[in-house]
Order: sequence, then structure tokens, then C-alpha cells
Amino acid sequence: MPPTPALCLYLAIGFALASSVVSFAADRFPVLLRVGSFALLGASSIAALAACILTLTGNLPFTGELPLGLPWLHWQLRLDALAAFFLGIIGMVTLAVSFFGPGYVRSYTHGHSSLGILGVMTGLFIAGMQLVVVAADAFAFMVAWELMSVASYFLVAFEHEEAANRRAAFLYLLMAQIGAMLILLSFGVLAGFAGDFTFAAMGNTNLTPIWAATAFGLGLLGFGMKAGIVPLHAWLPEAHPAAPSHISALMSGVMLKVAVYGFIRLVFDLLGHPHWSWGVIVLAVGSVTSVYGVLYALVQHDLKRLLAYHSVENIGIIYIGLGLALIFFSAGQTTFGVLGLIAALYHTLNHALFKSLLFLGAGAIVQHGHERDLEHMGGLIHRMPWTAFFFLIGCLSISALPPFNGFVSEWLTFQTALQATTLESGVLRAVIPISAAVLALSGALAATCFVKVYGVAFLGQARTRRVRHAREASAGMVLAQGLLATLCLLFGVFPTNTVGFLSKITLDLTGYGVSAATSQGWLWLTPIAPEVASYSAPLILLGVLTALGAWACVYFFTRRRRRTQPVPRRDPWDCGFGPLSSRMQYSASAFAMPIRHIFRPAWRIHEEKIREMDPQLATRPVQLRYLIHADDLSWQFFYVPVERFVQSAARQVGRIQTGHLRHYLAYSFFTLIVLLWLIT
Repeated sequence: MPPTPALCLYLAIGFALASSVVSFAADRFPVLLRVGSFALLGASSIAALAACILTLTGNLPFTGELPLGLPWLHWQLRLDALAAFFLGIIGMVTLAVSFFGPGYVRSYTHGHSSLGILGVMTGLFIAGMQLVVVAADAFAFMVAWELMSVASYFLVAFEHEEAANRRAAFLYLLMAQIGAMLILLSFGVLAGFAGDFTFAAMGNTNLTPIWAATAFGLGLLGFGMKAGIVPLHAWLPEAHPAAPSHISALMSGVMLKVAVYGFIRLVFDLLGHPHWSWGVIVLAVGSVTSVYGVLYALVQHDLKRLLAYHSVENIGIIYIGLGLALIFFSAGQTTFGVLGLIAALYHTLNHALFKSLLFLGAGAIVQHGHERDLEHMGGLIHRMPWTAFFFLIGCLSISALPPFNGFVSEWLTFQTALQATTLESGVLRAVIPISAAVLALSGALAATCFVKVYGVAFLGQARTRRVRHAREASAGMVLAQGLLATLCLLFGVFPTNTVGFLSKITLDLTGYGVSAATSQGWLWLTPIAPEVASYSAPLILLGVLTALGAWACVYFFTRRRRRTQPVPRRDPWDCGFGPLSSRMQYSASAFAMPIRHIFRPAWRIHEEKIREMDPQLATRPVQLRYLIHADDLSWQFFYVPVERFVQSAARQVGRIQTGHLRHYLAYSFFTLIVLLWLIT
């Protein structure tokens, strides 16, 4: 009997839960985590990918029910095209993690942290994300959402010996619970009108404009808090660096996309026809989030923290596409609305791939180079050549350079924005080009940032002894990076096929698809029409390969001539400073300094110059150090006032604790009087 989407879905969830069960004994038998648990996660990912492919290539969605939950409300499941797409994203990243994990967790075998907790919570985390995207009622959705959030809290706090990790985990859990409350209130508005908790009933309900706007606002804040939109992103640059690197890849590459899924499900499926103001709000939020994230990534030295801020930036790009889609759908321009939605979905897929690749590469550097600070790296291309190669592909992809996947989704977003002239509203025709300019600025700054990252970390000479003695990662860790790098190239070279699959999602979700984009065959992508714009990634790849082949021919020809007629080599003039050293190289701070001067108001910069003097001669400096730190302005303007208010309110409430028994008896007496009055 051929496999069905239902069978593959249940197997995916079952294997993920089984990996948690196996991991209970990992503290005593570490091999169970390295072999058994990650093997089951690999099986879960393959089953999830099979469910995705079968659903997207089939015609009918799967609906089912689990005998869980309340006696009168069992869990409703639905695997439609949108859920299958996000289930496939979970599967792709989980498959890479299943190869990467066994080699990476080996370093924790003799540590103080519990391997059992790591394995159990990883399985529950993945199962929770899978259940979120297939939940078809609010009750099942919220239970799965909490499972995902609580399990990931334990993973962020895994190395709890460090106070910074405990603080990051607490902040993450606090904001996750606030976001969950907002999502619950949004579903509550819909359920109140529908009289039912199922998404099918909610989607068939006609809300009044004020209540629809209320549900939209609550959903934007709730899902946006988990996705990391500005200024609700404060937990993200704290939690991602604290978690183990393969968990960081799952959180950034997958969990943020689950939040995007929830927002898309709410706005395009449950709320009905959108209002144009919703699109403007989402577009503005996405624009601010995009440029804010990349600006703060530029001034980071911690590699994982830098990647976390770039997740903020890319979530902003996704929300720009969603905002454009909402604006065009509200105006009745369904063709361009579908194009914006496809651009957002495409970038969701792309970011999951290249950001997971970069986090896995960062994990390999941390484990085998024992450094996270860019200022202490350098020359890693000589010690870790495969990691350097795959990390370069990730840098090219996230910088939106063809023929890799990041270019296609951003190009589609630009093509959608360029259709603003078809709108009747002059305000919208003015707002959308501004957002497109912000997107262009974010793309340029992202490319600048990753030139800095790759140049400082991998090129030049090693700056520390530990980096100088780094070694290549294990075969499984390299294979995981190679898998994601290959997918980055494939989804960049064959965008027409990808857009065709994404069109099935928009057709199922909104009733509209795209035909012009794929009308010219697999070679050309024409989002609007061939005479408007076209893009051929295969031809660009052919041109790149031709240029590389020509370079190789010239190189080997001249190399053979050099053997017969060797060119004499002499040391270059060194200006009297002696041989080159790592101290003569550009540092990460120096590389970003021009950007810091241009955008100085965007940060709160703390600079410190430390001069260490020779103990034998107090007037002679031995070493000069320059330290720089950028505070996140969102803390100062949004979170510090809230913190002060809560502390002030707590002090006022604390006044009732007088320490006198007669006061406490009086409190109890008056409370009873009030309750009796209310009852009667």
C-alpha cells in the first residue's frame, strides 16, 4: 500500500516523540542520544518531507482527529497545502540537524549539563512545531504552541551554569507567555463569534470591522513576538546565542517560521477579506524590522548574536512581502497580492535554509575553533576548508546574490513593490516605494555585514592560539552543512519550479494562483509578464561556471609555464615594520566603523580604550585594546519604562505587608464582606 499523507504525518510526530523517550537514558548511556535519538529525528524529518510532497502533489487535504484534549473537544488536525509547506521546512532543517547533532553533542558528554534533558526537549520541541502547523482548532494549537515554547525554554537554559544563559531563558519564556496570551485572546475573539474552537468555523464567521481589527492586532503582536519583529525582538539576540548551535538553527530556521505560519493562517484564512490598513501596518513593521536588524548585526562581534540579529532582518523582509500581499488583496489586485504572498513564502523557505546553514557553521567554529568573538578569529579557511566553503555559500545566499536562493525571494518582493502604480490610493503609491528603498538598503547592509564576517573569520591569519590549532568538523557536521548548501543552490537555480509549488499553496489558501510566472518554462521566471521582467537562474549559473572554467584554464596554463620558467620570488618591502602579523589585519570593529559613523543615531555606543603598560617600565605601553558595545535602543525606549513601572507598582503593593496581625485580619474581614456583597 502506498504511503498516505496521514500516515507520514503520524510517523513524523511519532518518531519525534520516540526520540524524546529514547533520550531519557542518555545521561547514563550517551550513545543513545548520539545514535538513537538523532536517528529517530532523521526518520521524523523524512516522514515530514514525505507528507509535504504527497500533500502538495495531491489534490485533497488530510483532516483527522486525535482522542486528546477535552471530552467534548478532541484535537482536530488538518494537513492542507500551507501546513504541508511549513511541515516540509521543519523536515528539511531537522534532517540536517540529525546529521549535525551526533558530532556536535559529543563535546557535552563529559560536561555538567544533562544530555537527557537535551535529547528529551529537542524531540518535544520538534513534535510541538509539527503539531502547531497541523492543528485545526484553537485548543490543539495552543497546547502545541506551549509545548514548543516550554521545550525550547529548557534548550535555551541547557548550559544553565552561566548566569547570562539563565537570564536569556527567563526573558524568552516571559515573552513567549505574553505572546501566547495575546494569541489566545485573538482566537477568543474569533471563537466568540463562531461559537466553536475549530478553524473551519472561525473562517466562516463574518466579524464586524472593529472586532476583525482587534483580532488582527492581537495576532500581529502575539505571533510577532515569537517571530521577532521590532520592538518585540528583545528575547531573540539573547536566546539564540545561549542555546546549543543545532538548537539555534532549529529556533532561527524553523521556530520563527512557525510564528510566521500562525500569522498567515490567521490573516489569510481565518479573518477573511483584509483591510488596506492592515497591509500598511505590516509593511511598516516589516520595513523597520528589516533595517533595524541588519544595523544591529553590523556592530556585533559575537558570531551567533550577529546571526540572531540577521534573523530579525529577514523576518522583516518576510513581513514586507506579507504587507504588500495584504495591500494588493484589499485593493482587489489579486495577481499582485498572490505574488507578494509567494515572495514571503519563498523567503520563509530560503531563510530557513541559509540561516540554519550559517548557525551550523557557527557551531562547527565554536566547537573546533573554541571562539565566538570575530575579533579572535582569522585564517579559518586553512584549518576548516569545508566549513569555510559551505559558510561562504550561506553568506552569498543571505546577501541575496544570484544564483543562490536569497536573491529570488527578494527579487520577487521588489517586483511586487514595483506594481504600486496600479493602486488608486496616492498614499499607498507613496508608501510602497519607501518600503522598497528600505529593503534595498537592508540588502546592501547585509552584504556588507557578511563581507565583514567572512573576511574577518576565515581569511588572513589566526588571531589566537586556539583558532590557529582549529581542525575541521566531523563528517556528519560537514555533511549537514553540505546538504543545506546544496538546497540553497537548488532553490536558487530552479525558482520557476518552486514558484509553481508555492502557487498551489496560494490557490488553496486564497483561491488565486499565478500562471504568468511559470508560463515560459523552467528556464525563465516571469513574475508579471515576459515583457515586464524576467530572470533565468540556470543561465546565470552557466555564466558563473563558464567564468570559473576560463579562470581554471588560465591558471593551469600559467602554472605549467611557471614550472618551466620559474618566476623569482622575494619578500616585499615591509616599510620597516617587520613581517606581516594578525595585528595588521582589519578587525570587525574597524570594518564596521564607517557604517557606525553614518548611522550613529541608531545605536547607543559604548567605546573603551585600554592601555596595558609594561610592569618593568611604566611609561612603555605593552598592548592597546579597543572595546566597543552597542546597546539595543528598544530596551531603553520600550522595556526599561515597563520595568520601572512594574517595580514602582510592586513597591506600592508591598506597603500592605506591614507585619501586624491586626492588619492582615482586617484585610480578610473586608474581603469576606465584599465577596458576600457580590454573591447576594
